Amino acid sequence: MGELFDFIVRSRNFILFVLLEVICFYFIINTSNYWSATYFNTSNRYAAQMLAWSNAVSEYTQLRQVNADLAAENQRLNQELMKLTQAQPAAPAQYKADSLFANRFKYTVAKVVNNTTQFANNYITIDKGTDDGIQPGMGVISPTGIVGKVKICNRHFSVITSILHSEFLVSSKLVKANEIGTARWDGVDPNLVKLRDISRIKPVSKGDSVVTSEFNSTFPPGILVGRVRSVGVEPNQTFHDITLNLATNFGNLAFVYVVQNLLRPEQEQLEKQLETEK
Repeated sequence: MGELFDFIVRSRNFILFVLLEVICFYFIINTSNYWSATYFNTSNRYAAQMLAWSNAVSEYTQLRQVNADLAAENQRLNQELMKLTQAQPAAPAQYKADSLFANRFKYTVAKVVNNTTQFANNYITIDKGTDDGIQPGMGVISPTGIVGKVKICNRHFSVITSILHSEFLVSSKLVKANEIGTARWDGVDPNLVKLRDISRIKPVSKGDSVVTSEFNSTFPPGILVGRVRSVGVEPNQTFHDITLNLATNFGNLAFVYVVQNLLRPEQEQLEKQLETEK
């Protein structure tokens, strides 16, 4: 307490000066309309600027939660869209898909915690595992297209074989040409994949969409793989040399959806039974 009193005594002239300045400033503001308006406008401008900065910081800190909420909403919309698509397939009017078949795909949203794109065989790690119902063999998609397939899991994490993997193949269909081929990465550019096994006698257009076909049990049909970037002819081959722009940007992948085909075990069991009988 004595030190505080000593400080006040030593600084009494400065404190008196500041106090007089404040009093003068107060009287100027309250007795002059011009200075009162100037003070009011200036203080409002700085207050508004500080509020804008505060809101910007607040919005930035909430981006993670906003992204998570958007991913959850996309998950719900994907599930609803897939139900509608599978309930009304492109088939003769007499064909009716039963409700179990239409609802066979279940989506689980997950956050990407690790992702590589620079190797010949790339993998992605997500923050969901067996405790969340994830199992090896499940397909994985992004909000814009295909991502890969679950390889291994533990209770809380899963590792995905990315489409940017030398051994990853996915049955794909050219939408306009209505031709089935196989999409596979050639290990060069993480933004491009090759579409193989499309006969050179079939017309292929640049910009045509390529989606997952009906001939696999891992992915729902109609998930975007990419769009045709260039069309050539493989030397001494009967197939087109087709390059696709990948639909998924692996450089900024944040959230993915793990797709569970609830009827896949039943389908595979029946197909294996046929193979054994051969």
